[in-house]
Amino acid sequence: MGRAAQARRDEIVRLATTTGLASVEELSSQLGVTASTIRRDLAHLKAAGLLARTYGGAMAVVTHPEASLRQRIGEAFEAKRAIAAWAAAQIRPGETILLDSGSTTGALAHELRHAADLTVATTGVNALQELVGATGVHVECLGGTLRHVSQGFVGPLAEAALSRMTFDRVFLGADSVTAEDGICEASLQQTRFKELMMQRSRHIYLLVHAAKLGRRPFHAWARMPDTWTLVTDASATPESLKPFMAKGVETVVVDPRTHG
Repeated sequence: MGRAAQARRDEIVRLATTTGLASVEELSSQLGVTASTIRRDLAHLKAAGLLARTYGGAMAVVTHPEASLRQRIGEAFEAKRAIAAWAAAQIRPGETILLDSGSTTGALAHELRHAADLTVATTGVNALQELVGATGVHVECLGGTLRHVSQGFVGPLAEAALSRMTFDRVFLGADSVTAEDGICEASLQQTRFKELMMQRSRHIYLLVHAAKLGRRPFHAWARMPDTWTLVTDASATPESLKPFMAKGVETVVVDPRTHG
C-alpha cells in the first residue's frame, strides 16, 4: 500500500473518531477520491479492527473517542486564537469571570495575561498555567477531580467551590454543540458541571471551532438556557449556523484574518 493510501486511511479514522460518524459521500468529497475507493478503504479498516461499518459509512470502534487536550491544542489554532481575542474584548475591568477547561478557553486565558483589575475562576489546568505570572489578575481554582484527558476539574468538590461564587461572564468549551440538545460531552459529570456553571453566570458564551457545530459524538448533554452567545469562526457554513439562529441564539462569527 502506498503512502497516499495510508495517509487517506489514517485521515478516515481521525474523522470518524472526532465526528462520531463518517459517510461514504462525505469522505469521498472531502478526500477527493471516488466512492468505490472509500468503500475499499472502509473494508480494509474494518478488517483491521480500526472502524465499524455502518449503512453508508463507518464509525469509530471506541465508545467515547474523546480527544485529549494536547491533541486539541494544535487543531484550528488560528481560529481558536481569533475566538479568544474576541472573547477577551468583551470583558470589562472589575469583572469576575469563569473559564471552562479546554483549548479555546486556554487561549482566552493567554489573552488575559496582561489584564488588570480582573478576577478569573477556572476549572482548567492550562488556563491556570497561562495565568501563573498574571499579577494583575486574581485567580481562583475550582479544584476537584482531575479528568486527565481534558485536564479539567469536575466532581463534587468543584461543584461545592462553584456554589460559593457568581460570575459576570462564563466562557465554555465543548466537544460539540447542537441547537436542539445543547452541549455534547463525553461524560454526564462534565455536562452537569457545565449546566451549574451557566446557572451561576449572568452572561454565557460558548467558544467553539466551526467543526464542532451540529456534531453528536457522545450521549451526554448540557441544556442551554434561553439566552446565550455562540462564538465560532469564519469556516462555519450558513447551514451549520441556521439552526442556532432559528432558535434566537446570538451568533458571533469571528474571522481569524481580522482577529488574533
